[in-house]
Amino acid sequence: MTSQEIKALTDQYIMHTYGRFPVAVDHGEGATLYDPEGNAYVDFASGIGVSCLGYGCQPWAEAIAKQAGKVGHTSNLFYTEPPARLAETLCKRTGMSCAFFANGGGEANEGMIKLARKYSFDKYGQGRATIVTLNNSFHGRTITTLTATGQEVFHNYFFPFTEGFRYADANDLASLEAAAGDDVCAVMVELVQGEGGVLPLDQDYVHAVAKLCAERDWLLLVDEVQTGVGRTGSLFAFQQYGILPDVVSFAKGIAGGLPMSGILANERCRDVLGPGTHATTFGANPVCAAAGLVVQETLSDAFLKDVQNKGTYLRGQIEALDLPCFGATRGLGLMIGIAVQDGFTNKEIAGKLIANGLLVLTAGPGMRLLPPLVISKEEMDKGVAIMKETLG
Repeated sequence: MTSQEIKALTDQYIMHTYGRFPVAVDHGEGATLYDPEGNAYVDFASGIGVSCLGYGCQPWAEAIAKQAGKVGHTSNLFYTEPPARLAETLCKRTGMSCAFFANGGGEANEGMIKLARKYSFDKYGQGRATIVTLNNSFHGRTITTLTATGQEVFHNYFFPFTEGFRYADANDLASLEAAAGDDVCAVMVELVQGEGGVLPLDQDYVHAVAKLCAERDWLLLVDEVQTGVGRTGSLFAFQQYGILPDVVSFAKGIAGGLPMSGILANERCRDVLGPGTHATTFGANPVCAAAGLVVQETLSDAFLKDVQNKGTYLRGQIEALDLPCFGATRGLGLMIGIAVQDGFTNKEIAGKLIANGLLVLTAGPGMRLLPPLVISKEEMDKGVAIMKETLG
C-alpha cells in the first residue's frame, strides 16, 4: 500500500484518538525508518521510547520467531521458561526481589498502586490508602492512573475519578509534607518527569523523600515506564539516584517493541499480592519475554555507559547549533528535553522537523528526544544537520 492508502484506511476504520503526523512507516534499519515510497526518517523518537534496539535487530527477531514456533501463549496458570529467566535477570541486576509482568505502562502503575494499598490494608486496616504524587507527573491513561497524574488538564471528561490521590510540588519536601496525613500509604514519583517536559528530580530531594517514606512506613513507588530499561544510561534511573524503591514499574523498551510491562518489588513487598489479588491474561507472554531477554543481553554495562556518552554528545551538538527556537537541553542519557523559546511552539517545530526527515516528540511545552539506544554517531549527526537546515 502507498502512504496515502494507509492514511485513508486508518482514518476510516481506526478511532481518531491520536494527533498523527502525516508519515506512514513501512520498515526500518538501525535508527532510521522508511515510508512505503522509500523516504528516510532519522528516528529520535523510537516509538516513544519503545524500540530501544532500533529496527532490523536480527537476534531480537530470531528470538521472537523461535519462541513463537514453540508456543506463543499459555496462561499464568502454567509455567514457561522465558518470563522466569527475565524476572531473574531483572532482580539480580537491580537488587529487587520479584517481578510481576503485565502489558502496558498504565497497567503496570495500576499494579503498583494496588500493591501499595494492600500493603497498608494488611498492616493497618482501612483508612490509609492515599498516595501522594507530584504535580506535572504523568502515570497513565486508565481512570486511576489519570487521577494519579498531577496535571489538571487530564482530570476531565471521565468523571467520577478514583479517590485517594493528593499532589505535591516536585523538589519541594515541605509541599510533600503538607500533602501528607495519617491516610497516606505511599509516594509515587517519576525520577525524570517525561510527559511533563523531561524534568529530572534533584538527587537530594529524592533521598529526602526516601528517608521520609522509611520513617512513616509509606511505600516508595518509582514509575520508570519511560526512564527504565537503559533509557537514562543505567538499567533503571533509580540506580543513578542511589535508592532502592519498594516497588518500581517498567514498560516501554522492556521487550524492544513488543507489548510488555511490569513491576519489581523489594523483599518486604514480594508477598503482598497473593493468588487471586492481581492478574492479567497476556502478562508474562513467553514471546515478549524472549524478546526481553535479548534486550537484557544487549544492555551490558559497557553498552549503558555508551548510552550516557551518546546523550552527552547529542545534547552538546544541539546546544552548539544555537538555534533561535531552542533553549537549554536537559535529561539523563538518551532521554533528552529541549526548552522552546517564547514565540515558538513545540508542535510547529516538530511538524517542520518531521516533514524534513527527523522524527521527534513533544513533552509539556518543550521538545523530547528518545532515540533508539543503538543509534549511531552518523545518525545523530544527520539528525542534528536536519535541525540546523530546518530551524536555523
